[in-house]
Amino acid sequence: MRDLTISLLQSDLHWEQPERNRQQFTELLRGLAGQTDLAVLPEMFTTGFSMNARKIAEDSAGPTEEWMLQQARLHKLAITGSLAVRDAGSIYNRLLFVTPGGEVSRYDKRHLFRVSEEQRRYAAGKQRLVVNWRGWRLCPLICYDLRFPVWSRDRGDYDALLYVANWPAKRAMHWRQLLLARAIENQSYCIGLNRIGRDGNNINYQGGSLVAAADGELLLDCKDGAGVFTCTLSASARETYRRKFPIHMDGDDFELLGG
Repeated sequence: MRDLTISLLQSDLHWEQPERNRQQFTELLRGLAGQTDLAVLPEMFTTGFSMNARKIAEDSAGPTEEWMLQQARLHKLAITGSLAVRDAGSIYNRLLFVTPGGEVSRYDKRHLFRVSEEQRRYAAGKQRLVVNWRGWRLCPLICYDLRFPVWSRDRGDYDALLYVANWPAKRAMHWRQLLLARAIENQSYCIGLNRIGRDGNNINYQGGSLVAAADGELLLDCKDGAGVFTCTLSASARETYRRKFPIHMDGDDFELLGG
C-alpha cells in the first residue's frame, strides 16, 4: 500500500443552485490532475443543507453523478461528496464515491439531523460503506454521523474515516473535538471536510476542515479559509503506531441492532 494524497475543497455553497455549484467545483478541481488521489467535497455540495428535498433531489445517476464521473476521468482522481438523491420512491442525503474508472459507490446518511427535521424529509440509510481506493480502505460518513461513535467504530475494516459536512459555526468546537476523538479511539486517520459561508437559512459555517493521524496528531488544519488543501497520508505510520500501542486489540465486541 502506497501513501494516499487527499485534497479538501473547503468552499462556500450557492443556495439551491446545483449548476452554479458544479461550475464552482469544476474550477476548484482544475490543476489537481496528477497532484492528488482523492478530492473531497462538502455534504450536499450542489445545494447547501436544504430541507426542500422534493425541490432539490436529483434522480439516481442524474446530472451531478455524471458530472462527478466526468471530472474523475478528466483529472484521474476519485471524487466524493453528498447530495439529495431520489431513489425507489424515497429521497436520501447520499454520498457518492466516484473513481476515474467509472465505479460509483453510494452511502446514504444514517443519522438524520432532527434539529433541522432532516428525518422528515429524507430517508435514513442502513448500510455502512467501505471503499477500496488505491490500496486504502476508506469509510465515508456524513456530518451528524460524527456524533455516533458506534457507527464509526473500526471493526478492522478500514484505514481512514472520512466525514463530509455542513457543520454550523456555533458548534465548531464539537466538530473539531469529535474528529480528533474518532481518530484517537479508532487509531485511524480521520478526515473531516466542512463548508464555509452562510446558507439560505442564515446559518453560518466556518470550515475547520482537518486531517488527523491515528494518534490524534493534526496533519492538516484548513481553519476558515476558502480553497483546496492537500495532505498526504503515510501508508506505514498508522500500522507502526498500532503495533507500538495496540489498544485496538482490547476493544469490546458488539452487534449493531436496528434498521
